[in-house]
Amino acid sequence: MGIVAVHCMGILVKCAHHICQRLHKPFVDYSDTVMYGLEASPSSWLRTHSLWGRHMVNFFLIVTQLGFCCVYFVFLADNFKQVVEAANMTTNNCRSNETVVLTPIMDSRLYMLTFLPFLVLLVFVRNLRALSIFSMLANISMMVSLIMIYQHIVQGIPDPRNLPLVASWKTYPLFFGTAIFAFEGIGVVLPLENKMKQPQLFPVILYVGMAIVTLVYISLGCLGYLQFGAAIQASITLNLPNCWLYQSVKLLYSIGIFFTYALQFYVPAEIIIPFFVSRVTERWALVVDLSVRIVMVCLTCVLAILIPRLDLVISLVGSVSSSALALIIPPLLEITTYYSEGISPIIIAKDILISTLGFIGFVVGTYQAIYELLQPSMSPTAANVTSAFVQ
Repeated sequence: MGIVAVHCMGILVKCAHHICQRLHKPFVDYSDTVMYGLEASPSSWLRTHSLWGRHMVNFFLIVTQLGFCCVYFVFLADNFKQVVEAANMTTNNCRSNETVVLTPIMDSRLYMLTFLPFLVLLVFVRNLRALSIFSMLANISMMVSLIMIYQHIVQGIPDPRNLPLVASWKTYPLFFGTAIFAFEGIGVVLPLENKMKQPQLFPVILYVGMAIVTLVYISLGCLGYLQFGAAIQASITLNLPNCWLYQSVKLLYSIGIFFTYALQFYVPAEIIIPFFVSRVTERWALVVDLSVRIVMVCLTCVLAILIPRLDLVISLVGSVSSSALALIIPPLLEITTYYSEGISPIIIAKDILISTLGFIGFVVGTYQAIYELLQPSMSPTAANVTSAFVQ
């Protein structure tokens, strides 16, 4: 699934470059790429409605990126909640793999509200180059955290023969949404390339970077499952031992997620805010800009409060919008962009196959995630456990 998603990122970059050369434009974003690609389509209906393609991509970009922001709210709340509630029972002994089950002191939704004003201040940073500093800090903190997590999960792995080799078939739709969510960076691919001093190096950076990400996902997921078994939770940080070293790892990783929020917020802000700013005078532009940012952050907080299940939020966002952006649209875009100039039937068949796979995942993944959300509420402990084995 990851290889297909990365391949679709490459398709988008290739189509964007081709359109820039054809129209003599220095840069086009995702939505413009789709619009111009439809204008080159042999279908007169698609050419007439090419603007709708742009609006559709913008809609899915907004849903996807704000969905990421909702996930970050839930992640921050879950991890800080566990650290705070375990403070009185935290020791210096990190040998035990058991995570202490605690009586909740404060609902996780209140932790989300606590983070709200700080994230509002963070998104007031409007320049992408300035956000790159926060991105660097986030990468450093998460890299250190991952090293600490790896060194823990590779030690004393229990006998894996008692673990189920395969989860229930009912969990595969949720897995699809989670996998697509994990590899969904397609919304920021073209904006990042546009800001590079040497954009010609971007394809190499993209494939090398995504290869590293894929390796990390696979190894961390497999080792985490071998170490924690069926008790593994939606975030592996929630399974770390109750000692000061790994409590600090949770905080450090949460700091990285906190700073990453601003980068994920950048794309929907660039789409939504100009619409409102263009309707007021220059005197009120800054006030409107900051006001819309506040409203958008509050919206992600409210949605996170309404759906405080980290695993289901990830799967729902991945199935609803990430599948459209990462699997359905790019292959179809390649067909419409190159059809008039000649495209191999094999490539057309490949693109149709990928888009069909994405559409099936979109339907069944969205259905299963909504079905799980409508089920009776689980206990605080069970709600954090991945549903792969709760069937």
